[in-house]
Amino acid sequence: MSLLALYVRDVRLAWAAGGGGPVGVIFYLAVTAVAPFAVGPDLPLLTRIGPALLWIAVLLALLLGLERLFQADQEDGTLDLLRLGDTPLELVVLMKAAAHWTAAALPLLAATPFAALLLNLDGAAILVTLATFLVGTPALALVGAVGAAVAVSLRRAGVLIAILVLPLSVPVVIFGVSAIEAAGAGRAVGPSLALLGAVTLVAAVVAPLAAAAALRESE
Repeated sequence: MSLLALYVRDVRLAWAAGGGGPVGVIFYLAVTAVAPFAVGPDLPLLTRIGPALLWIAVLLALLLGLERLFQADQEDGTLDLLRLGDTPLELVVLMKAAAHWTAAALPLLAATPFAALLLNLDGAAILVTLATFLVGTPALALVGAVGAAVAVSLRRAGVLIAILVLPLSVPVVIFGVSAIEAAGAGRAVGPSLALLGAVTLVAAVVAPLAAAAALRESE
């Protein structure tokens, strides 16, 4: 199976299995819609905590479907064929993470302007939020692939994957939120975006190696 065919197949499976698309968007909007009711009429407070709430909502939404990222292939024998194939397993992991990002993260980016308006963010903050999501969510997908690979042999591993992924996602959330807050305060967002991009680049190198090693150990 070519990498492109694997990518297209995984995107379709993610949408069919409910791991991306409408389910993630509904969850994302539901989380952000609850916040104004919890905060009450204090709009300045809502604006201050809005960036953090958006990033937390995106992180939780991207956890949906991670359990099946490798598990379905493990169950039907496809993963064994991928292990024995000519394509390096690291590239397979990278492509499956890209498919998960396409199926789960891109719809969230499309819904972000609506979610940001619920949190009283202005136009400049919304644009920076979209930029941080575009730069940072690939790192979340890659870290999620590591968690899914570690738990590939376990049944109902969703909680374990969340426990593994959430601590590793902290740097992404910190730099993403700091960029949005800088935009709201009129400061330069470049340094935070650069650090966020650096985290994503490191994840693009380290995560496929770690996930591939975990998949080999699970044989």
